[in-house]
Amino acid sequence: MKTAQVHTLVLGSGAAGLAAAVRLHAEGVEDVLVLTEGLHCGTSINTGSDKQTYYKLGMYGDDGDSPGLLARTYFDGGSMHGDLALVEAALSARCFANLTNLGVPFPRDEYGQFIGYKTDHDPLQRATSCGPYTSREMCRVLMAELERRKIPVLEKRVGVALLTLDEERGRRACGCMAVPRTGGDFEAYLAENVVFAVGGPGGLYAASVYPAVHTGAIGLALAAGARARNLPESQFGLASVKFRWNVSGTYMQVLPRFISTAADGVSDEQEFLLPAFDGDAGRMNSMIFLKGYQWPFDVRKYPDGSSLIDVLVHRETTERGRRVFLDFRRNGAGLDFAALQPEAYEYLRRSEALSGTPLERLERMNPGAVALYREHGIDLAVEPLEIAVCAQHNNGGLAGNLWYESENIRRLFPIGEVNGSHGVCRPGGSALNAGQVGAFRAAEYIAGCCREATLDRAAAEQAAIRCCRELQTMLQGKRNWKADRWELRRRMTQYGAQLRDAGRLPEAVAAARAQYEAIRREGYPAADAAEGLRNVQLCLAHLVYLEAIAFQAASGCGSRGSALVLDRNGKPVPEDEHFRELVLETGWDGNRVVSRWRERRPLPTCDGWFETVWRRFREKEIYRETQS
Repeated sequence: MKTAQVHTLVLGSGAAGLAAAVRLHAEGVEDVLVLTEGLHCGTSINTGSDKQTYYKLGMYGDDGDSPGLLARTYFDGGSMHGDLALVEAALSARCFANLTNLGVPFPRDEYGQFIGYKTDHDPLQRATSCGPYTSREMCRVLMAELERRKIPVLEKRVGVALLTLDEERGRRACGCMAVPRTGGDFEAYLAENVVFAVGGPGGLYAASVYPAVHTGAIGLALAAGARARNLPESQFGLASVKFRWNVSGTYMQVLPRFISTAADGVSDEQEFLLPAFDGDAGRMNSMIFLKGYQWPFDVRKYPDGSSLIDVLVHRETTERGRRVFLDFRRNGAGLDFAALQPEAYEYLRRSEALSGTPLERLERMNPGAVALYREHGIDLAVEPLEIAVCAQHNNGGLAGNLWYESENIRRLFPIGEVNGSHGVCRPGGSALNAGQVGAFRAAEYIAGCCREATLDRAAAEQAAIRCCRELQTMLQGKRNWKADRWELRRRMTQYGAQLRDAGRLPEAVAAARAQYEAIRREGYPAADAAEGLRNVQLCLAHLVYLEAIAFQAASGCGSRGSALVLDRNGKPVPEDEHFRELVLETGWDGNRVVSRWRERRPLPTCDGWFETVWRRFREKEIYRETQS
């Protein structure tokens, strides 16, 4: 086992992890190491959408906005702590300005104002974008700054365990165990602080729009005992599966033809949507158009809104075993532009797109959307585009405090999607803001309160030795890691996605536990160390997620957000809105999953006095309630 020590270890190199490393260095914490599978392997640099959104404080014209108003929008989404809502609102402008100063080309007018538009769950025009690859642009400028500051990055490493110590003040993080992605000895990285920026649960679902190179690693923190929050609150939506990409925005607004086929992808072609709309092609196409705006599955838009389309696609693929495609080559049966609802008709009229095929409309309205698929080997003029309802984002994650430190493991700072700051609904694009805010907050707190050396090196080395021995016991078996991963992914898509059968969730949980125990007991070959040990944490994570989902359903929370809960008769369970005033906390104690509801904290009252706040800032009182 190789051992190294660093002051602050950053696990992950997405937009949040990169921002944390850069900000730490700017705050004077120069002994920083970024440990990653690869700078080009995360979600941030490999994902996007028709117009990938960054949500921020309003900065245009005379539209009134403030941190308080933005925090209220976050808070109104339900099951989000008010103080976290205010933090993400308060740092919005600062983090956005930092990205523009580094070179992200967000659009602005001749007066320097940053123009905005409305996104989902957004009462004002706060959203912005620099195109389909906004998060990629963020990563590129942050990488350039990382290089300029000469911050070291160690690539091709897979984290396989978090190292912790039990001290008088409670458990603390003290580093990470890793293995080279291509094979080799275990490596222990000891650290005063661990910034945990490993992204969302990309490896948990069979139907997923997360990049194939991203699996996530929340299971490492769960295994270490880190508390989680709101794990059942995810987002799901229509996406292509050959090349993983959200088919939102213009892809829907041009009214593609929805078809399904037998499993061979060719025979028994059907336009399967129309019967569900009682043959009303005008209403069906209007709902297809609205999927551009209303991309995430939303129980409030089912069965009388656009989310009916998601359910129909899911049933074709999951229940009937068929394949679903978007055909841009010709119009669907019964298309009559005059029969569209006014919003859809007017949009297409003003876009000069009331004629031709869906592909011709797409070329006119957004030629880059066509080019994007062509660049990835898919010609929409030649072949239909296979789609499914896919997992896209987890609003929940690990429970962090105001400074993005884990609520129950000191010196562990979950940031980015792995931090569960949001609840039921959040404005589209707010995740990019949340990741930058978390990076700034964690860096400021580490620089202000966690700079001094406190780690007992000898104790940390012993923890690493014990961990290494335990990991080695799981590398003496013969299990097939690919089969295990497919099994857990299929289970999550069947039971833990947008349709959740309350009566069958207990059997899903039992199967997940049986698989996890079998993996721990039987193990993998040593040659499969990286992927085998990745399976261990993924399997634990899917068990904890399913337990949390089952607990939420059994509590009577009902259908909300992007999850439709069905009773034993297959009927939707209505939401009990009382639960929007609560957050769901979940943890793994080493043997079982424990969940509980907790009242959410209210929005803070902002009635500060300048001289008082200035004094508290000078004397570092702003850190004291959560100081490690």
